[in-house]
Amino acid sequence: MPNIEKKQTVVAEIKENLNNAVSVVLVNARGLTVAKDSELRKKLRESGIFYKVYKNTMLKFAIKDSKFEPLIEYLNGPTAVAISYDDATASARIMNKEMQDEENFQFKAAVIDGVFYDTNGVNAIANIPPREELLAKLLGSLKSPMVSFARVIKAIAEKNVA
Repeated sequence: MPNIEKKQTVVAEIKENLNNAVSVVLVNARGLTVAKDSELRKKLRESGIFYKVYKNTMLKFAIKDSKFEPLIEYLNGPTAVAISYDDATASARIMNKEMQDEENFQFKAAVIDGVFYDTNGVNAIANIPPREELLAKLLGSLKSPMVSFARVIKAIAEKNVA
């Protein structure tokens, strides 16, 4: 297969992976040991996140004229891409945990739910708890006043009966 056809195949693969993506996170792919990289890939795969290192030129061709186009200016140096299809912030959260021990493994940029984020924005999003945890906190907050109200009503009812 000629070289151009190979490149077109890779670009088509990237475009296909981006079709139903809710988020794309770019990271600097330096500094990870093979063991750490394997562990990261496993965690991402278990969460349904596609993670791969592509050549920047292939990513540029695939991203051009898509909702992920703002990422093009961050495609320099070794770049890994994490593509999430369900939980938009999961890839950033998982990689953020791995970054705690690694100096060179850092976020470059991301497009999450159609919004572009630079390094600082991705770091902030990576610290947001998962959706289920946020819903549990919300329900706990809503439940607390109702429980207090029920106790007051019960105390008034018991006082009136006695």
